[in-house]
Amino acid sequence: MMRIVRLVIMVGVALIVFGIIFQFQGRGVVGPESSFMYYNKNWIYYGIGIVIFGVMVCGGGIFAYIRTR
Repeated sequence: MMRIVRLVIMVGVALIVFGIIFQFQGRGVVGPESSFMYYNKNWIYYGIGIVIFGVMVCGGGIFAYIRTR
């Protein structure tokens, strides 16, 4: 059970990291200029949404970790 909880937390952290990267690509801060995400305002909002979802997944994993201890 604890392995699954740790996996959920890691997936949440990965989603947060990817969301931050996507948001910065949408702003034109990182990534190649030839990318379809570069300076695309939609990816700013998608990245923020992915970060929020990652926080929810990570929070659920932390809650499950606390409940199982």
